[in-house]
Formats: sequence, C-alpha cells, structure tokens
Amino acid sequence: MKRECPVALAARARPDAPALIFEGRTWTWAEADRAVSAVAAELRVEPGDRIAARGWNSPELAWLFFAAGRVGATFVPLNARLTPREVAPLLEQAGARQTFGDLEPPARPGVKGDEEVAAALFTSGTTGVAKLVELTHENFRASASANAIRLGGEPTQRWLGTLPLFHVGGLAMLSRCALYGASIALEAHFDAGRACAAMDEGVTHVSLVPTMLERVLEVRGARPFVGVKAALIGGGPMTSSTLQRARAAGLPVLQTYGLTEACSQVTTETLEGADGTTAGPPIPGVEVRIVEPDATGVGEIEVRGPTVAKGLGPWLKTKDLGVLDSAGRLTIRSRRMDLILSGGENVYPAEVEAVLREHPQLRDVAVLARADSEWGQVPVAVVVATEFDPTALTAWARERLASFKVPRTWIRADALPRNATGKLDRQRLSELVRQRA
Repeated sequence: MKRECPVALAARARPDAPALIFEGRTWTWAEADRAVSAVAAELRVEPGDRIAARGWNSPELAWLFFAAGRVGATFVPLNARLTPREVAPLLEQAGARQTFGDLEPPARPGVKGDEEVAAALFTSGTTGVAKLVELTHENFRASASANAIRLGGEPTQRWLGTLPLFHVGGLAMLSRCALYGASIALEAHFDAGRACAAMDEGVTHVSLVPTMLERVLEVRGARPFVGVKAALIGGGPMTSSTLQRARAAGLPVLQTYGLTEACSQVTTETLEGADGTTAGPPIPGVEVRIVEPDATGVGEIEVRGPTVAKGLGPWLKTKDLGVLDSAGRLTIRSRRMDLILSGGENVYPAEVEAVLREHPQLRDVAVLARADSEWGQVPVAVVVATEFDPTALTAWARERLASFKVPRTWIRADALPRNATGKLDRQRLSELVRQRA
C-alpha cells in the first residue's frame, strides 16, 4: 500500500482546523494540503532523489519538506548559519538533484537513494566532520507515536516551533503535528518575547533548550503561564534554580535526551514522575542500555528501536556517556568526545557544569580539557560572569567538587559560542582555550 502524505490525511480529517501559524497568518489543513501540492508539482525530481534547501523557518520550508515526501524524494536542509565556504562541501556531499533558498545548483547532482528516506540531516559537526544521517518516514512516525503515548497526541495540541527546521528537533515537531492533525506556531527565529506571546495565544506544548528557557523566564517576569501542558527541555543541562523558576511560572518542565540519529527524542520525563533529576525513561518502543559501565555505573549509551536512523542499528552507539537508575531513568554525564581523563580519573564536563551553574555570578559555563604534562588532562572553565574572581571561584568549586574536577583555569567570555539549537560549540570553545589558557 502506498504511503500517504500526512498533510493530505490531516486535510481530510480536519480540513478547517489550524495547521500552521506564521507571522499573524493561519493556514488550515486544507490550505496546507493545497500549498504542498503546488510545491510538489514544481519539483523536478524522481523518487529517491534528494532536494537541498537552506533557510530560516518559514511556511515555504515546511511545505517543501512535505512535498519532497509526497513525491518520494529526500529533504536535505542545510544550516542557515553556515557560511558559503562551509556549505559548499555539504552540498557536494548531499548530491541533491534540486536546490532551494540561496544554494547554488549542484555541479554533480543525482545521488539516488531510498524513497522511504524522508530527510537526510547533517549532524552539528561541532566535534568533527559533519555526517549525513538518513531518517525514514517510519522513523518520524515512530517518534510521533511514542511522543503521543508519553504526552498525548490530541489534534487540539499546538506546538511552538522555535527550533530550526534544519535540525531534527524542528522537523520532528513539524512531522508530529501533521500526523496528529495538530497545529504548529512557527517562528522564523527564537525570540523570547514572541515565545511568551505565543504561549499566551493557544500554545499547549513547547520544546526549548535551557538557554531559551532562561531567556523566556527573564522576559516573562512574575506573570505565570496558563495553558502550557508540557515544556520539553533538551540539548544541555538545566540548573535546579531554572527548573524551580519554570515551575513557579506554570511551565510543566520535562527534561529530555535525544540526538539526530534517533529522530530526536530518546528519553523524556513523564508528567507524573518529573522531578528534574534525570532525562527520564526511554520513550515507548525505544530501548536504552549502558555498555561497559565503570564502577559508578557510567558507560556508553546505546539505543535500539524504530526511531534509529537507517543503517545505524540495531543498537545505535551514541558516543554519549550516561547512567540508568533503578527506575530506568537516564542521566547524561558527557559526550564521550568531551570526557576529560585527569590522572586516571574521569571528569564529566556536564557534571561539573551543572555544579558551576549554581554559582550566583555565573550566567553560563562550559568545561573543557586542557593538556597537562603531569595529569594528562585537566579541566578548564569558560564562563560568562557578572563578576569575575578566579580565586574565589576556585574556592567555591572546591567546596562542592572533588579536587580533580575543579577547573585549573578560568576564562571569562562575553558569551559562549553555540549552534542553531543552542548546544555548545565545543570546537570553537577548544580554540578559545588553546588561545587563552
């Protein structure tokens, strides 16, 4: 049986219901279906071809994603933040038959693939060469189904679309809304004020990274949110003070863990069991195991299930380090590539960062490794601070961390470099440490 476009299905089931809201205009599902059909008619591709596009969130980018799937092509979104020099090798690797946005037509188009691949996304590349991850329509369906079991999949849901559509979180949300027949309030870029306004105008679900959440809370002030049923927070650690502020503001915060290769979410806290101490248990249908754990139970996270990208299963090696508690809930310790080995001791940057973020004068922090002739590696902290006294920071950290976890050097920065989804750009941070440590 031929797979049918989820927009077409939503248009039949809920033709007059809102599908997408953007800059004051609302498209119904019937209007969205016509828009997708119009784009599909203009495509010059065959099943299995790839379509590359670059741009910020827009209805046109959303229609293109669904139009590609409707004709059996693969959507390859490129990061709008990249320079032309950075885009060129990615475009060549993508092998797109047709391009959109400000992309040059490919010199050697024509990579033929599987028509069941909905999207091919480049990983962030912050720790090495970017790779293309192929996600099938079934990956997206499985992710949406699991999310529906965990959070409900009512067509009355409205998601706030601030995550970029050139990353898996944004595309998974867009696909989820179509499969539910729900709606998405799409934003071209993240803006804390606009996000607050959207949450006052019918948004029921949001997905943010911790820095986005903090900015929303700063802008909001004392007035609580009403109507938001779940706020998914992923992409990095969140301080306990931020969690408390968010809940005081009426946001039901649920921490999550996910990655591109698993079509976004892998684990998510449950509404009834959320306490902010873990990233929650695996979403329904997904398994998580810890491989080669150390004495404390920390080992590499591996994932199995229908959300795992094509060619990466059955057990996806995430290269992330974590631990499962007795209730099956996952706590993230670090990216394996970020692990600091100091005098035979493992230093997990995420653990140290979480402690340092509790310091009242530190607005943001990242912990990285620096080569050391005696210890092999030692931790270094790059901080955004209202006041900066390295001696006092060291003393404060020593009261809360084992000596080998305390940063040996403190570097002050105006802001920490991050990618489009708010994750730390550790490659650029490493360059900063080499220059100044």
